[in-house]
Amino acid sequence: MDFSLGSFADLFAHAFSLWWIIIPAIFVGIIAGAVPGFAAHNTIIILLPLTLAFNVEVALTFMVALYCASHLGGGIPAILVNIPGTGGAAATTLDGYQMTKKGLAVRALAVSFVASVLGGLISSLITLVALPALSQVGYYVHSVEMVVIMLFGLALIASIAAKDMLKGLIAGVLGLLLGAMGADHIYATPRGTFGILELFDGIPLVPALIGLFAVSEALVMLEEKSIVEGGTANVGKVTWGETFHEIFGAFRHWWNITWTSILGLLIGVLPGAGASIAAFVAYQQTQFFSKHPERFGTGIPEGVSAPESANNGVTTGTLVPLLAIGVPGGSTAAVMMIVLQFHGVPFGPRLFVEQPQLAYGVIVSMAVSYILMIFTIFPMVKYMSRITVISTLYLAPFICAFTLVGAFVPRGFLFDIGIALAFGVLGFVARKTGYHVAAILIGVILGPLIEKSFLLAMRISGNDPMVMFSSTIGNILWVMLVATLVLPYVFKWRRERRAGLEHDRLVESEG
Repeated sequence: MDFSLGSFADLFAHAFSLWWIIIPAIFVGIIAGAVPGFAAHNTIIILLPLTLAFNVEVALTFMVALYCASHLGGGIPAILVNIPGTGGAAATTLDGYQMTKKGLAVRALAVSFVASVLGGLISSLITLVALPALSQVGYYVHSVEMVVIMLFGLALIASIAAKDMLKGLIAGVLGLLLGAMGADHIYATPRGTFGILELFDGIPLVPALIGLFAVSEALVMLEEKSIVEGGTANVGKVTWGETFHEIFGAFRHWWNITWTSILGLLIGVLPGAGASIAAFVAYQQTQFFSKHPERFGTGIPEGVSAPESANNGVTTGTLVPLLAIGVPGGSTAAVMMIVLQFHGVPFGPRLFVEQPQLAYGVIVSMAVSYILMIFTIFPMVKYMSRITVISTLYLAPFICAFTLVGAFVPRGFLFDIGIALAFGVLGFVARKTGYHVAAILIGVILGPLIEKSFLLAMRISGNDPMVMFSSTIGNILWVMLVATLVLPYVFKWRRERRAGLEHDRLVESEG
């Protein structure tokens, strides 16, 4: 059903009238996103009886606002204490925490919030206009294309390994091996479980993430008096003027935010892809197109804006297949599906025919949620950055206690706390010996997903490996992937060659 501008204006006006439910949802979502383990879908499940008590319109508005805010909240601990609140914020640690260690926590938070809000708002508005077209993307992207898309994220390991190729690749392979634990995807035969029942589903992501980042970082913190290099003296008392100067300055990265949010939207439309893949791919592609790729990982704003905008671009994308074809694009969308079913709301084309106001209203509510975040989140930049002045003597034990609870929450197994501690020791050893924990996590996250899509493609094709090159879209993605991996070395060789020629020319002129 086609909507007029007047119809959209009415939907926006109605969404703003629901501010009383959106603002509390934003604060709950930020807390849920900032605490590892308390993701949006877990929080919505806890609050499910409350959402079922509301009418379907208010319930969906509450859930989408909480969902958006949780993606934004995941970047806060990633920047301040090197602990991603969600898997999608793992890429944010690469540059966000480095900025904090330089005493630039306010700038990093400002960039993160601006990228999150703008990225989510841009993707929401694009979805409103292009919803019918976006709903068709899932029909053209199958297991072959998914393998290549995930390989883009896995290619980030090569970027991380640039400083020490051997250690980077060892860390990535270790992550892939750990990710292969559990029952295989064809015959459900246990692999590497050592007979432990809790490992039959594979390594649980949240405890692994908490161990690699939170526990190991807490152990490293105990060796220093402050998070900030050089001590807290480098972190002055931030004024409101300086805070808003950093916020407005973050808008300089509008182009990077725009195209990575669209990338996140397109990846979010693919069922099962998710924020982790979008954030890693966005970071890797931003580094590839950057004029100074060697600065990534040292603490630059582009390394924060890219994953955060893509991370929030995914939020809208995951709702597209749910609304258009009745297939949830992620775990949070699956919970929303339960609420829609409870209220007897139809899915797919019937939804746009029978209740178009509800179908488009969900996306409008998401856009309004991001608009209201501008007034609720930006003022927090000034106060959140003060966490960095707390002594690590108090901060490290608090992080361990707080995050280990998050390791227990998703599955309710005490065994998962043991997994978090084991990964914490692994992460600590990796940090002390020069191995990058992010490379390990990438392998743990993407390894099982790539294997599942690859095996599905092989089963459908009768075990013909050439199926990986049987799709036009897939072949285009293969060319882009090869270019992404090869061209940086070509550009580096050209720069070194040009520098050598200029040096020889100077020597000849002086001679």
